[in-house]
Amino acid sequence: MDDPFTLVDWRRQVAGLYADVRASGADPAAAARFRAGRDRLFAQHPQSPLAPEQRAHFRGLSYFPYDPAYRLVVPVRSAPPAERTVPAGEDGVVHLVRVGRLEFVLAGVPCGLEVYWLRGYGGGLFLPFADATSGSETYGGGRYLLDTVKYADLGGDAAGLVLDFNYAYNPSCCYHERWVCPLAPPENRLPVAVRAGERDFRLAYS
Repeated sequence: MDDPFTLVDWRRQVAGLYADVRASGADPAAAARFRAGRDRLFAQHPQSPLAPEQRAHFRGLSYFPYDPAYRLVVPVRSAPPAERTVPAGEDGVVHLVRVGRLEFVLAGVPCGLEVYWLRGYGGGLFLPFADATSGSETYGGGRYLLDTVKYADLGGDAAGLVLDFNYAYNPSCCYHERWVCPLAPPENRLPVAVRAGERDFRLAYS
């Protein structure tokens, strides 16, 4: 088990970064603060997903330029509950329950994503996605927008969730093979290239 006290500190600091994002709305300066904060955590924090040898060469995460066109507030449509189980290595399986559907237009193209609830103690909203950049410019397994059990929360409620793809980030398995992560299911693959948020870490450090 990881040191529980450094893990709690990591989550507190991540929660602070997202609190600033929610308070600031569509603000490029907030995105710059968020990215600088993540770079600091990845470089210095004992709970960084990077291995020690990776940190020695770490120069910062790679992002697309901030673009306010990628920030949307999307109504949550009802969807029949459906459960999906996803392998998670030593943690066993992750149980995802569909709790709604998001329909929106991005770059002039109709898009849809399913939003899940993590079944387990505490629960939390979980929104993974893949897009036309996955496997080329971004991580092939997709990225995350929301994972509220880990404080990745952009705001909103049942009437509408904030989807700001400028804050799309990689699952930990993008950084090192020791991690196993739940990835975007086929129904959450967008038909457009989302050139916003975090790029593939491995491309920057290959």
